[in-house]
Amino acid sequence: MADASTPHPPTQEDALASGTDEESSSDASDEQASLLKEEAHTGDSLTPLKGRLVSLDVFRGATIVGMILVNNPGTWAHVYPPLRHAEWHGWTPTDLIFPFFLFIVGVAIPLAYTKRLAQGISRSTLVRKAGKRAVILFGIGLFMAAYPIVQIDPTFAWLRPGLGELRIMGILQRIVLCYIAATLLFLYARPRTRLYWMGGILLAYWGALVLVPVPGYGAGMLDVPEATLPAYVDRIVLGTEHLWRGADYMWDPEGLLSTFPAIVTTLLGIWTGRLLLSEGRPHTKVATLFVRGTLLVVGGYVWSWAFPINKSLWTSSYVLLTGGVAMCALALCYWFVDLKGHKKWTHPFVVYGVNALVVFVASTLGTKTLIHLQATVDGDTMSVQAYLFETVFLPLASPMNASLLYAVAYILLWYGVLAVMYRKNIVVTV
Repeated sequence: MADASTPHPPTQEDALASGTDEESSSDASDEQASLLKEEAHTGDSLTPLKGRLVSLDVFRGATIVGMILVNNPGTWAHVYPPLRHAEWHGWTPTDLIFPFFLFIVGVAIPLAYTKRLAQGISRSTLVRKAGKRAVILFGIGLFMAAYPIVQIDPTFAWLRPGLGELRIMGILQRIVLCYIAATLLFLYARPRTRLYWMGGILLAYWGALVLVPVPGYGAGMLDVPEATLPAYVDRIVLGTEHLWRGADYMWDPEGLLSTFPAIVTTLLGIWTGRLLLSEGRPHTKVATLFVRGTLLVVGGYVWSWAFPINKSLWTSSYVLLTGGVAMCALALCYWFVDLKGHKKWTHPFVVYGVNALVVFVASTLGTKTLIHLQATVDGDTMSVQAYLFETVFLPLASPMNASLLYAVAYILLWYGVLAVMYRKNIVVTV
C-alpha cells in the first residue's frame, strides 16, 4: 500500500519487518519484556533507534542501483566482466548484490521488531503479519516470473506460451523464505542459539554437498552444476519444468536446498542489527563490524580451499565472504553517513532505498515489457529494447560502452520516478 500521509517517509525497516500497528496487554508486555531481556542476556542491552538509520537506506539504495545496472545492459553480448556473474566457481562484484539484499533484510529485522516489542506487541502478532507479508511477496515473485501473462503481439489475444513451465523459485521468493525463517529465529531463539544455527547450517550444508551421493553422478561433484545435490533436490521436488531455463531446466540458482545457507546470510544481518542497537560507543560498533567482517572474509577464503566460493550453490564459503564484505560496507557507510554526517551526496541512494521493493518489481517488469514488445524496422522485427539500444545508444559509443550507457540511462529513468514519489512522501510497502 502507499502511505503519503506522514511528513517523512516511514523507515524501510518498518516496511520490511514491522508487523502491526496497535496491540498491547499486560501479558503481551510481560512477554516482550522477557524477550528483550533474553536478547540482551549477552550483555548488550537493545534500545530501539530514534529516527532513521540513513546509512542503511543508502546501502540498500546502492545495492538496488547495482542490481539494475547489472541486470539491464543494452546487449548481453557486450558487458564488462565485473558486471557479469562468475560462470560457476569464484565471484565478481555482481555476485555481491543478492547477498547484500538478504543481509539488509536481516539488519532491518531487529531494527523494526525491537521497536514493536518495546511497544508491547506480541510475538504471535508479529509472526502473523510477517506470514501475510511473505505470502503476498511470494505471489508477486510468481507474477514476475509469469509476466507477461498474455501474449503481447500487441493484440493481447491469448495466454503467453510457457506458463505451464512457470519457474517457482526466484530472487523475491528466496528473499521471502529467508525473511520468514530469520524472523522466527529472531523472535523465538536466543542470540547464542542463532549463532549455533548459523554454524550448524553451514557445516551441515557443506557435509551434505560433499558426502551425499547424487544418483547417476556420485558424491561431491561440485564442478558440474547438474551433478550437485541442490540441483538434484530441485529436480525431484520442483520438477525440471519449473526450474531456471537459463540452465536448461537442470538446476536453479535460487533453488530450495541452497536457500538454507542463504538464511544464514540473513542471520548475519540480524547479528549486525543487534550490534547497532546495543549500548556502547558508535565508533566502537564500527570497529567491531570491521573486525567481524574481516574475519568472515578471511574465513570464507580459507573455507574455499575445501568448499569453493559459488553463488549458484550459495556455498558456506560464499556466505562468509559476502557476509563479511557486507558488514564492512555497512560499517563504512554507517561511519561516514550517520556518524560523520556526510549526507548531502546520499539523496539519490536514499530515494532508491526507501522504495527498493517497488523499483525492484517495476524495473524488472519494465525490462520484460520492452523485450516482449516487437518493433518492425526496414522489414526486420526486433524487440523494442533492442531497437532503443541500436538506434539511440549504439551510435554514441563502442558496443561495450553503449551497453553500459543504456543501463545507466535506465537507472536515471527510475530515479526520476522515485524522486517524484519521495517528494510526495509515497513509500510503497506490503
